[in-house]
Amino acid sequence: MNTATGEVAELEPRDPGHLSVYLCGPTVSGAPHLGHGRVTLVWDIFRRYMRWSGLSVRFVSNVTDIEDKIIVAAAEEGRPTAEVAGRYEKLWWKTMDGLGVERPDFDPHATAYVGEMVDLIAVLLAGGHAYEGGDGVYFSTASVEGYGLLARQDLATLRTGARVEAADEAGKRSPLDFVLWKRAKPGEPAWPSPWGDGRPGWHTECVVMSLGLLGEGFDLHLGGLDLAFPHHENERAQALAADRRFARHWAHNGMVVDERGDKMSKSVGNITSLPGLLDRYEGRVLRALVLNSHYRSPMAVTEGALESAKGMVERLDNFVRETRDLPPAEPDPSTLARFRSSMDNDLNTTDVLAGVFGAVSDARAEPARAPALAAAVKEICQSALGLALPFEEERLNPEVLEGVRLRDEARARGDYKEADAARERLVAMGYVVEDTPAGTRVRRRPR
Repeated sequence: MNTATGEVAELEPRDPGHLSVYLCGPTVSGAPHLGHGRVTLVWDIFRRYMRWSGLSVRFVSNVTDIEDKIIVAAAEEGRPTAEVAGRYEKLWWKTMDGLGVERPDFDPHATAYVGEMVDLIAVLLAGGHAYEGGDGVYFSTASVEGYGLLARQDLATLRTGARVEAADEAGKRSPLDFVLWKRAKPGEPAWPSPWGDGRPGWHTECVVMSLGLLGEGFDLHLGGLDLAFPHHENERAQALAADRRFARHWAHNGMVVDERGDKMSKSVGNITSLPGLLDRYEGRVLRALVLNSHYRSPMAVTEGALESAKGMVERLDNFVRETRDLPPAEPDPSTLARFRSSMDNDLNTTDVLAGVFGAVSDARAEPARAPALAAAVKEICQSALGLALPFEEERLNPEVLEGVRLRDEARARGDYKEADAARERLVAMGYVVEDTPAGTRVRRRPR
């Protein structure tokens, strides 16, 4: 669904056969949590399906490596901001590998684009869309016609419910205005600008990086629903004010909720660490959990939901083993047709799973169709959704077996530095590495 219109819309690429996509990436100030897991898995599934459908996908997802949260974390740890950001970024990619999420084609870092952000702010000031005040430069939301589109509310309504967020933003003319450039306090990281040494505001980073790597009028801007307003609306406003054509479509996934249905957030204190969850469940289970929820709906992550998703994966694994010796066949056309129809209907992955398990049941009931149905399940799960299944028992080469042995031995003696090093070597060889009660498990990373 296009968030900007509130309607399901046809996604027609700007350039025929080529899809340009931007996903808001992590602010590397701490360990990734379940919300990060959902957003990356939802759009990894989307990306894989688009490519499976025949499109070439240029996928950009940024890394915010300078931001207030990182500065706070660095102060608390007594370490340089760059060191803290680097450590949490490494943890981010390690976690993404554990989920089987493909790396973006480009992962621009905010600190590499500060010069371009300064240029954009200068354009906004010259056009009367920004002003200096308080501790920096602010954007005037009243200067942009139609501000509030992604919030599905008009400016007057938003202004009524808004409030000034903090004392250090006392220079704002309106509570809806937002910082473009924040002057640095003593000891904070800073870059030069005509308005004093400082750093860019968070809302400015993605404007510059998306337009720089995807060009004007790129096809699709993605993210979690919590970013639609004000973050994505503020990106859109800056691009419009600078007379730049921004994203043609917007899509947002729903929130992760707890047992009570409350959104998971740090302020509530119900955040679950994603690396911690991956210590208990393999990445395929979380992918199955995401597939079993419509991307726009709230997704409950409970022990019951996780065990149910684990059961789905086990059922598929058992089906694969049952059908391993069947003769090769072309995938069942009707099963693939239902799959396409479900995915093209606003990524209805819950119906996709129903179709997959329907094919499993049909294969058991109709032996003559079993080879084609098994081939369809393989095509859908592995090729289109990234849900790896053991369709082929891979004979691991001695180097991989040795890496598994070294990792298990290192974990057994508590040498986690060596265990991580062994993991990185296996990942570099093209494997997804999973920790199970029986020890290290490896499988080829889905392509």
